[in-house]
Amino acid sequence: MTTTKTLLTRRALVAAAAAGVAGAAFAQKSPTPAELAQALAGTPATQLPPVPGKRQVIIDTDPGQDDAIALLMAMAATDRLDIKALTVSVGNLPLTVTEKNARIVRDWANRPEIPVYAGYPRPLVREPIFADDVHGKTGMEGPTLHEPRGPLMPTHAVQYLIETLRAAAPKSITLVGLGPLTNFAAALNSAPDIKPAIAEIVVMDGSWGVGGNITPAATFNVYADPEAASIVFRSGVPVTAMSHDAARRVLLTPERIVPFRSMGNNAGKVVADIFDSMMAYGLRRRGVAVGPIYDPCVIAYLLKPELFKGAKVSVDVETKGEFTTGATVVDFRGYNRRRTPNTLWISEADTEGFYALLRAQIARLP
Repeated sequence: MTTTKTLLTRRALVAAAAAGVAGAAFAQKSPTPAELAQALAGTPATQLPPVPGKRQVIIDTDPGQDDAIALLMAMAATDRLDIKALTVSVGNLPLTVTEKNARIVRDWANRPEIPVYAGYPRPLVREPIFADDVHGKTGMEGPTLHEPRGPLMPTHAVQYLIETLRAAAPKSITLVGLGPLTNFAAALNSAPDIKPAIAEIVVMDGSWGVGGNITPAATFNVYADPEAASIVFRSGVPVTAMSHDAARRVLLTPERIVPFRSMGNNAGKVVADIFDSMMAYGLRRRGVAVGPIYDPCVIAYLLKPELFKGAKVSVDVETKGEFTTGATVVDFRGYNRRRTPNTLWISEADTEGFYALLRAQIARLP
């Protein structure tokens, strides 16, 4: 008679094989509860290694409160990031607002040499949606805003992306997507010959275990232009997705705002003012002054990937679902044998390490 113990062992081996996990260790001994759980869960998240050196990046953004903090964090990291340009998309607010906000953030960081290019004013297929209920009508509710001091570049963002990547060396530029992926998708569709120049596309997109933040299934950046997200994930270019599963671990609380306000620089005050506004929204929305920090996690990955854990898996985007449009479908168990892993899916974050890094970067700014 087959014992329960033997049955569990066989099931664990089948699950491990389906997920591409070696079952040899299980063949030698009965699995522990932790090993059984991992075998059933599929590909495990592992700590990412540090990456030395300096990256050339183009950041696509739709500021947005958390975008603004992410941009300040990136602009402070002159030793790690060579920011070739900011490209701006419709997203949290209309393009006329987001491109203006990108230039204001550039002023706050005193980085006038970084060009700003405006891109698509609407998603590839759908009507635009906005998040002014979260970010305020200005998109950066909290700090006092000024008229941007530097101009917007006359070239369309997609034209800039295509021309720059065509002239770049192989795998030399990292594309960073903090908003809907409309501009990146349009460039990849129009000029697939740019792909060899892209080292990696790093995006703030998707969730698997924690649900969405705009619908039960979808996160805002994907839901705002799911067709664009699908194009990027299916492009064949290496994608790293900072998921909401990871970003919702770095919860902001009132206590975490205090060090920024006491820094004594303008950037610290700006960040504290934005954080205060975010806490006020959290209180209205959830009844408690707490909230996730999304886009800065992407910059933290670029600067210090060892703060995160992730797994290489297959990711697809739902574009036709009645209730699931914009959902990211993450295949941890290897069900789709026709799809090879296309994404480094980041699912865990070191909260204290993240805030230490954020404080250190903001303290470097004027």
